Amino acid sequence: MSEAIQEYRRTAEQARRDELVLTHLSLVRHVLGRLLYKLPPGMDRENLEAAGVLGLVEAAARYDPTRNVNFSSFAYRRVQGAILDELRRNSVFPQHVLERMAMVREARRRLPNPVTFQDLMIATGLSEEDLADTLAAMRLSRTISWEGLADDGSRHPQAPAETALEELEELRLVSEAIEALPERERTIITLYFRDDLRLREIAEIVGLSVSRVSRVIQSTLHDLAEMLHARGIEIPLTMRWRVT
Repeated sequence: MSEAIQEYRRTAEQARRDELVLTHLSLVRHVLGRLLYKLPPGMDRENLEAAGVLGLVEAAARYDPTRNVNFSSFAYRRVQGAILDELRRNSVFPQHVLERMAMVREARRRLPNPVTFQDLMIATGLSEEDLADTLAAMRLSRTISWEGLADDGSRHPQAPAETALEELEELRLVSEAIEALPERERTIITLYFRDDLRLREIAEIVGLSVSRVSRVIQSTLHDLAEMLHARGIEIPLTMRWRVT
């Protein structure tokens, strides 16, 4: 094969990768937007977005179109992973957030289960907004740890059929818990997790501000976790459930 043909193919491949990156930059903003509401205010969005773009570039370099996998689906996890890696490398939470997290943990230790969002507001004296931010920070810290340990081999292997049955049962319990929510909370959670809408889009539908929708999601996720915990179910509430 001549050098000219080789160079042509290299140039064409690079152009294909560049096009994938340029046409999917909105995916980075989408992934980052879904993570940012879980973070305390003041995070360096530009730095996290730059990390996400690097993840997108890596995904474009590794993508094989012959496997018939949608590029957005292929790149989503890699972009998310790059952003989480950037969070791991940096001190995520300022001191005042760590202090609030300690207050919430102490309140949860003292209060009888299930501990609702309102219970925590009363016990800690935190405002709705501050408590929602604190719970988001706590949830994110568990997400980073959980994802880092997810493939460490420490879990006992299960047969595929057994795993599938457990997952179906968990989804059924999650769906039941969501159905038991008040109508507004149920609508917002369903739009966010099932329909994959952004906070701004949900805010327009339900007639609330974006910040208010974010707080409703945080408080509802907490109450859902408590409802499931009371039934002996521990499910990471940062996962994107497909509820019916």
